[in-house]
Amino acid sequence: MKFSQLFVSTLKDTPKDATLKSHQYLLRGGFIQQIGSGIYNFLPLGEKLLRKVSDIVREEMNASGAQEILMGFVTPSELWRESGRYEQYGRELLRFKDRKDNEFVLGPTHEEMVTSIAKNSIRSYKQLPVHLYQIHTKFRDELRPRFGLLRGREFIMKDGYSFHSSWEDLDREFQTMELTYKRILERMGVEFKVVEADSGAIGGSGSKEFMVLAPCGEDTIVVCESCDYGANIEIAQRMPRTAPRTNEVKYDSNPPKAAFARFFTPEVKTIESLSEFFKVDTFWILKAIVKKAVRADNSAELAYFFVRGDDEGEDTKMLNILNAKDTFLSLEDASIEEIKAAGLEAGFIGPYGLRHITQSEHIYFDLSLKDANELICGANEKDWHLVGVDLGTFEGLEYVDIAAVKEGDCCPKCAQRLCYSAGIEVGHIFKLGTKYSQALNAHFLNKEGKAEALIMGCYGFGISRILPAILEQKSDELGCVWSKEVSVFDIAIIISNTKDSTQYEFALTLYEELKSQGVDVLLDERDERFGVKMKDFELLGFYSALIVGKALSEGKVEFILREGLQKRELKADRHLSQAIMQALD
Repeated sequence: MKFSQLFVSTLKDTPKDATLKSHQYLLRGGFIQQIGSGIYNFLPLGEKLLRKVSDIVREEMNASGAQEILMGFVTPSELWRESGRYEQYGRELLRFKDRKDNEFVLGPTHEEMVTSIAKNSIRSYKQLPVHLYQIHTKFRDELRPRFGLLRGREFIMKDGYSFHSSWEDLDREFQTMELTYKRILERMGVEFKVVEADSGAIGGSGSKEFMVLAPCGEDTIVVCESCDYGANIEIAQRMPRTAPRTNEVKYDSNPPKAAFARFFTPEVKTIESLSEFFKVDTFWILKAIVKKAVRADNSAELAYFFVRGDDEGEDTKMLNILNAKDTFLSLEDASIEEIKAAGLEAGFIGPYGLRHITQSEHIYFDLSLKDANELICGANEKDWHLVGVDLGTFEGLEYVDIAAVKEGDCCPKCAQRLCYSAGIEVGHIFKLGTKYSQALNAHFLNKEGKAEALIMGCYGFGISRILPAILEQKSDELGCVWSKEVSVFDIAIIISNTKDSTQYEFALTLYEELKSQGVDVLLDERDERFGVKMKDFELLGFYSALIVGKALSEGKVEFILREGLQKRELKADRHLSQAIMQALD
């Protein structure tokens, strides 16, 4: 294509509401155009990139044995009611009625729809396994859309769903999809990490996320410095703790010495003030976390969690623990008034008599506290704490993993140091099991002729989300840097002076020759200053450029790779197109 025919309009100034460089460059380069909160049009260059991403994903999915379908964007709400997710999913699920008063949802994901397809199509184990996928638009009614395509309301996703007659076969497909996603991301030229993850609103188990490593990533991932362990902080684990973290010790790391004594601690309400008051490390203090667990119908109750004083509770872990007994949508910090109404004093809460005072069924202790002794905790009385507390003397305590892993904790696999990294989630795979097939009565006949619920897997990949992820990792201060297989054009031939007929004719002939050889080439023949053309090359991120300028008179042209702006001279002879093809490889 010739640049003069290209439908693109670049911007010099950065849009005010774009904070991430990916959002800025996608808008400035004319790849996308915002039309509403979290909703974007994809203009020709943006659509071209989407197509390249989709093609890579489609090729690898088809090679794995999956089959492509296309499901409706609008889903009857009755399917979501059958699965139990209509109310559980929360306000991000956009619900509406048509003119006949029938209820529908705009699908953020399609487990219910695809299970309905399987229910009506699969009868026997002989038809299994089956893996169906689609590349389609989704809608999630985000409360605060931000960061452009990274957290929009409308987005494009590849979602796949597999059906199996055995758990062993699901495990096989899960491994196949992990390898498939790795190949997809390797072809897209990004650094990534596969980590263990929480299943969230999708449900199921055996969840893994595929994270593109980038400083701006919204997700914190915990990785081991010595082995391959990696997990989203929402579910990350660690070796049991037996001592304070060496980099955080403020006071003597020895425990406080007292034989279960009550101490008057007037207005000493925080972990830090308790540490100062007793001159002990926060490791030996029992921290109480009081949360309000909210259900879909807005009813709520208080839940109590205890961790060591130098730890923090992880909300996803705590919510998952509660949902093992009940169904809650979210956790909120309990207010001082709500704590008082439960018969407690904020800042002085401890385990002694807590169940009797609150009548709560939700009291949990972190695993690091199992049989811990020589602790300081609240006495459930204003201005009083207990010293020398031994949890080993308690009966019926529930120990669960609720603490957030910190840098410096020890890896659960090899016991070496864990550290944080930032990542952008671009893929997520789940073992759904029979969660949806049982709810929607999707069964098959096994070898003995008995009905069994279909065993399912689920595999999502962010088609539109990968574009900003690539930019957050690879772009520089000048503009976009795209991967080789996800590029706007393989090469842009830039004519330095279009009024020079020799330069123009040479560039035009080369352009036609490269096109005939299947190269995705752009000819920048605009009547613009050379500096303007170079700035567009840098901003838009064409994979490479060939400068046809004054050096042509000496039989030379300049080849530039956009990534790193690596430059070299090529001979402007009859072998030039071959040299360019080699340079592009």
